[in-house]
Amino acid sequence: MKRVVYINDRDLCLDSFCDNKISNTKYTVFNFIPKNLWEQFSRFMNKYFLLIACLQLWPLITPVNPASTWGPLVFIFAVSASKEAWDDYKRYLVDKQANEKKVWILQNGVKTQIHAEDVHVGDIVWLRENEEVPCDLVLLGTSDNQGICYVETSALDGETDLKTRVVPMPCLGLTNELLHKVKGLIECSGPDNDVRRFDGNLRLFPPFIENDVVSLTINNTLLRCCYLRNTEWACGVAIYTGNETKLGMSKGLPEPKLTAVDGMIDKLTGAIFVFQLVVVLILGIAGNMWKRFEGHKKWYVKYPEKASWFEDLVIPLRFELLCSIMIPISIKVSLDLVKSLYSKFIDWDLQMYDEETDTPAVATKAISEDLGQIEFILTDKTGTLTENVMAFKACCIKGVYYKNTEDPELVHSVENMEPHVIKFLLVMGLCNTVVPLKSNSGMLSYKAQSQDEEALVSAAAELKAILIGRTIRSLSLNLLGRLVEYEIMDTLEFTSDRKRMSIVLKEVDSRRLMLLTKGADEIIFSLLQKGQQVKQIAEAVDVFSQAGLRTMCIAWRDLEESDYHIWSKKFREASSSIEDREWKMAEVCDQLERDLELLGVVAIEDKLQDGVPEAITTLRRAGINFWMLTGDKLTTAVQIGLSCNLLLPEPEGQALYVQGKTEEDVANSLERVLRTMRMTNTEIKDVTFVIDGWALEFALKNHYDSFVELAMLAKTAICCRVTPTQKAQLVKLLKDCDYRTLSIGDGGNDVKMIQEAHVGVGISGHEGQQAARAADFSFGKFRFLKRLILVHGRYSYNRTAFLAQYSIYKSLLVCFIQILFSFISGVSGSSLFDSFSLMAYNIVYTSIPVMVNTLDKDISEKTVLQHPEILYYCQAGRLINPSTFAGWFGRSLFHAAVVFIITIHAYRNEKSSQVELSMVAFSGCICLQACVVALETNSFTVIQQVAIWGNLFVFYILNLAISFSSQIGLHMIMLRLCTERLYWSTLLLIVAVGMVPVMALKYFRFTYRPSAINILQQLERLQSVPIMSLPSDDEYGVTYGKEIIPLNATKIKQNAVYEPLLSTPKKASQKETVKGSFWTLQSAKRYRTKYM
Repeated sequence: MKRVVYINDRDLCLDSFCDNKISNTKYTVFNFIPKNLWEQFSRFMNKYFLLIACLQLWPLITPVNPASTWGPLVFIFAVSASKEAWDDYKRYLVDKQANEKKVWILQNGVKTQIHAEDVHVGDIVWLRENEEVPCDLVLLGTSDNQGICYVETSALDGETDLKTRVVPMPCLGLTNELLHKVKGLIECSGPDNDVRRFDGNLRLFPPFIENDVVSLTINNTLLRCCYLRNTEWACGVAIYTGNETKLGMSKGLPEPKLTAVDGMIDKLTGAIFVFQLVVVLILGIAGNMWKRFEGHKKWYVKYPEKASWFEDLVIPLRFELLCSIMIPISIKVSLDLVKSLYSKFIDWDLQMYDEETDTPAVATKAISEDLGQIEFILTDKTGTLTENVMAFKACCIKGVYYKNTEDPELVHSVENMEPHVIKFLLVMGLCNTVVPLKSNSGMLSYKAQSQDEEALVSAAAELKAILIGRTIRSLSLNLLGRLVEYEIMDTLEFTSDRKRMSIVLKEVDSRRLMLLTKGADEIIFSLLQKGQQVKQIAEAVDVFSQAGLRTMCIAWRDLEESDYHIWSKKFREASSSIEDREWKMAEVCDQLERDLELLGVVAIEDKLQDGVPEAITTLRRAGINFWMLTGDKLTTAVQIGLSCNLLLPEPEGQALYVQGKTEEDVANSLERVLRTMRMTNTEIKDVTFVIDGWALEFALKNHYDSFVELAMLAKTAICCRVTPTQKAQLVKLLKDCDYRTLSIGDGGNDVKMIQEAHVGVGISGHEGQQAARAADFSFGKFRFLKRLILVHGRYSYNRTAFLAQYSIYKSLLVCFIQILFSFISGVSGSSLFDSFSLMAYNIVYTSIPVMVNTLDKDISEKTVLQHPEILYYCQAGRLINPSTFAGWFGRSLFHAAVVFIITIHAYRNEKSSQVELSMVAFSGCICLQACVVALETNSFTVIQQVAIWGNLFVFYILNLAISFSSQIGLHMIMLRLCTERLYWSTLLLIVAVGMVPVMALKYFRFTYRPSAINILQQLERLQSVPIMSLPSDDEYGVTYGKEIIPLNATKIKQNAVYEPLLSTPKKASQKETVKGSFWTLQSAKRYRTKYM
């Protein structure tokens, strides 16, 4: 949809477009309660709890006071609503501050100061240095005579380098007086969220320029939230306002991500719900049968002679209400709270703070437990694995190799003005968008949007081809002490599809037209003159790539004036198009970028970041597969892969190449690689497949199943010359195979794959903050990924798994006691426990100890980092799955039976009321759960012990206080029980019978069937034994990593997270399986014998 904006004419624009009021809030005062309730009740479990609460309002069927459900339900809803309200209120304050900022606009030819929210489309806005741009503007004038201004876009895309913005040619030279009177119109596309693109046309009305249409690009705009820098003033016309600005269109509330643990919890709660329905159905039928055949015989049970039509539903509904506690109402809030705390642990981690860039680690989403189950990492190369600090390293000009800018032969060729060398330097120094800046002391510096361009311009300057000036239409070059002026005719910009940049220049003195081009080798080679020899340059490209250097080919073409004018007309028409401008311009550019003269190739070095090889090696030991996705050349990517230990050299590793320029070639290559992979799958060898973007396109489109098989067989992959869309497609492919994926990158071209992955990680680097802002986690260097996954991810998974299952366990415990009580109460659905105790059970009595479990560590961080293989336990879902949940389910049933049977038998001869009996059983539950938490706690800190036993103390203090109240129904109950010896002996017996079997089983497993984690725990507790003294190849014939699972195991698709972890991979032979199992057992036994 096109938009027509009349410049400085509010009457024509006022009713057509929205105002500039910003609103990022989710709610209003009037819709907060209904909208928030609607969102909360959109979840199935909340609807279920509301149904239970409503049923409890029916006095005939409710076994307890409705407050026992309504209280926790209202409390939990209030906590969630309060959090939403607070977050929305903070957004409102930010919006209010932005809307009430003062800005200057033109009204009736006079500058007037108004609030930012009162700006309308078509208004001319005046800005001063360091002021924020209030809306999206098309630049009309600046204080610079050349029509240039500088803006900081860090709030928009995170890039801290200043960007150059230019005034459209018709407005160049307009004075302040004329700018006050300027009239015209701008035709542009409708609002969108693409901050890197703007397509529009400008036409000024007489007396300025009549019927002269000029195309507008993003370089002619000032976008909202940018800041004017190093420019005294600038003015522009508002084209997009309010939430229709590019920033406003790109903002939105992030979609919540469902972690693997959340998915498993949903499945487990679903299973409990089904079990609950079965129990309710069975007990309901049993209750009705007892009432019909036995109940009427009891004189003290007064049933009505004539039953109502709904009589048979009463008992089943009572049991439904009684069993509703099986699914704890507080589990979601508890998990949300601890997940937020895990995110804060990441934010507070000083070991992930990058001092060099002053960048802390940031967690924007509370999904840290998913980090512990990552199976695939897909990483960008430049700026992620490397520093993204480019330096000119070498070049080859017409087949002659030069080492660097100090190479004597190169310096000699420049001084002798050899034509091909001078042309080469001119392309390096002029084919770019670099802006030279002079300081007050006369020092020259360069501002570049690309690190590559800055490296080339700086290298050219060292060779005495110094770029000293740039305006909208001209370039100034100091070539060997001689000033050369060039007129910029056209700039053919770089895009990820074109993979090249060109500029058309006219030398002012000689009036010679020339086309300067630089770009990827395979693109430049296809644009050369027919018959031109490229063998030497192609060999140089391979030589530089094998050294791990980035390469860029340099080309040149002399243009004829007549040919250029014909082409220029087509280019103007394409650049003035509102629809499909980029495609039309690319088509026209292809017509000029042909018959090029290949001058040579430059090699640029981008060093690896510190700690990258070690981090990749450690994470691969943890069983994580790596894919490197890059836009670089194949040989360069392979060399970087070798340097960072992603690809192992022969004979430990092997690289298999999937290549081809046609569909048939790619199909044959893919099939050949697959055959090789299947044959080498039985060997202990690290196999990597390498594929380029062209072959990848064919593979994904026409051979998807074969490529999926290849992806599942290979440990690592290197995908080069891939586009941002292809990166996201590869992430989706692995997600569709049920693998947990993590994408990490540093630039705007990595945003798609970061958002597509289960977990997105952004590097705050030289390419700005776009990737970091789109990611779930961000930090300054790649090496911190090791700690993020192995420490924070693993601990978060362990703690969340315990919290979720323990929350369900404690609810099942009370529910099973209620069910057992029904067998001695006529299967009537009566409640053993009073309403107050049930209401305080989850909120007060059992919440604090388990929340403090967020500090628990099964083994130290140092041990985790030294032995990353233990991450297999998390990847395989060993801590929360149907098997582990069955253990907690059985424990809750066993403890319920212990509490109920001991309590009933202990008080069978006592003249006690039901309330006293229920308080004894309830006390037994609280004591058992304190012991369970203490038993499952691995690190005994003061805070944890105070929370566990202090909470037990609070239970007694609170109930003793309640004993003095006659309003709740527990008057003098706890006070009387605490004075009885029977009460304390009963509790002691309950704890002993309930915990001794659990402790015995735990001791047996820890001593005779220890896991790798148990062995590490034993080693940590032996202070005299260094933690590194684990079984080794020399002593026991097997490494520690292989005791868990061979590191060379190929991970086949896991249909369930509880797949047995210690099983030998299918590719291992039976002999290896027996040997591995034998040595694993012998290593553990001999080690314990030696040190214990």
